[in-house]
Amino acid sequence: MDRGFLKAGHAPTLLAAFLYFDVSFMIWVLLGPLGIAIAHDLHLNAGQKGLLVATPVLAGAGFRVLAGGLVDVLGPRRVAIAAQLTVILGLVLTWYLAPHTYSQMFGLAGILGIAGASFAIALPLASVWYPPQYQGTALALQLRFCFNA
Repeated sequence: MDRGFLKAGHAPTLLAAFLYFDVSFMIWVLLGPLGIAIAHDLHLNAGQKGLLVATPVLAGAGFRVLAGGLVDVLGPRRVAIAAQLTVILGLVLTWYLAPHTYSQMFGLAGILGIAGASFAIALPLASVWYPPQYQGTALALQLRFCFNA
């Protein structure tokens, strides 16, 4: 790695963006591992379980477009904070309401989709602190650590 990279940017922001991205990614895929238990408890067939597990991924794709536009208008920091608060409040509300039906679980899946929009928020958050010649390196480090963690 070029030594200039370490001096050029803001390492704490790169670390914060990585943590935001990594935690959001873990939340985004939460229904996958829990799908077996949820399907058992709600007596879902394979198709229903598949749709429920796929919904955060599909919702994340849609929310990514919205989040990307909001990042351009409001800035990545504000959008990241708003997205995290929405996900946290949504998870607390889900815990409080304790959904017991298949249709109620789609509210949770939508909230998890907002966490999936972190791709459109965290990546610009880290790279804007680096000069153009190092933005690719910052992005690569962030993705490398996230997917190797």
